Amino acid sequence: MHIYIDSANIDDVQTAHELGLVDGVTTNPSLVSTTDRDYHDIVTELDELVDGPISVEVIATDYEEMLREAREYDTWGENIAVKLPMTRDGMKALRELSAEGVQTNITLIFSANQALIAAKNGATMVSPFIGRLDDIGHDGMDLIKDIREIYDTYGFETDVLAASIRHPKHVKEAAKAGADIATIPSNVADSMFDHPKTDEGLDAFLDDWGDRPSPALKDWSDETTADWTGGPPFFGVDASIFWAAVLTVNILTHPRF
Repeated sequence: MHIYIDSANIDDVQTAHELGLVDGVTTNPSLVSTTDRDYHDIVTELDELVDGPISVEVIATDYEEMLREAREYDTWGENIAVKLPMTRDGMKALRELSAEGVQTNITLIFSANQALIAAKNGATMVSPFIGRLDDIGHDGMDLIKDIREIYDTYGFETDVLAASIRHPKHVKEAAKAGADIATIPSNVADSMFDHPKTDEGLDAFLDDWGDRPSPALKDWSDETTADWTGGPPFFGVDASIFWAAVLTVNILTHPRF
């Protein structure tokens, strides 16, 4: 499963990128409005940083204006995916843009029927909002499973992009349900690394090792003076004792004895 970062903050995306968690980026007007930066500047900077698709959302709600915005967005980078809303005008624009070869991401998907319509009109991706469904008492992950089943049954190539991810468990469940992509906030991406038992185990290893230096930094070529205590491959054995033992074994096993 690919992981996208759901953010318009360059620093957040850069941090996640350094940790191997950026296969793409999704943005929207709400995220951009928190940055006090120009949308174009954000997208062009992201396009230089990220190899995968960058979703850029239209503001317009009517067909003609959606097309005008989408065609402009498509010139902003090498891998732009235009986000269109799941509306009638959005689907009209989708048909046109699909024919032109523009990548698309249909947002605000809340039902399997909506996802089916988007796929039939050539969407590159659909974004079911699982967290918002959970908020109103539904099981958002059931929607991921339904879309996956429909797409697999009929051979649709549209990717299922799990959106509105709220916590690491959502990421795991989306992966198990067969989502092609999960787009996640940077704080959720960061928390995926954490587990108290990992911290506990690391602390125990370091306590057991104490203040001895790393064996990787020793000069193991000096076999007569090296302090082998705690180091591989002869744990706890003084070098002089070890080599005396080796000499004794060699003498006793020589054919003349």
